[in-house]
Amino acid sequence: MLHIGLQYTSETIVSDDNTAVAVGSGDLRVFATPAMIALMENAAMNAVAAELPVGSTTVGAAMNTSHVKPSALGAEVKATAELIGIEGRRLVFKVSACDGSGTIGEGEHVRYVVDKEKFMSKL
Repeated sequence: MLHIGLQYTSETIVSDDNTAVAVGSGDLRVFATPAMIALMENAAMNAVAAELPVGSTTVGAAMNTSHVKPSALGAEVKATAELIGIEGRRLVFKVSACDGSGTIGEGEHVRYVVDKEKFMSKL
């Protein structure tokens, strides 16, 4: 059963594969903003996954976030998502990311609950 307060934390290590250079979002070897956003989305998806009806999943629809501090190669980055709003199929999450030196980003993320088969049939 979905309820306010569900949380999950996803983790990664900054490597050559998730730097701004590797993903094409910049030319520095630091944790990429798109990688941070993906980690936040992963945390939100996992926060509610076990509470969804059989055959359902969530899909990302909106992300409003800041990325205020770089993370170096080798840094451990954690992203946490907390469900703060439920409006029918629309789920709203507070998201944040940090590394060993503190907060590197935060914001709000919206996901929708969808039926997997129905969603994929639209392709």
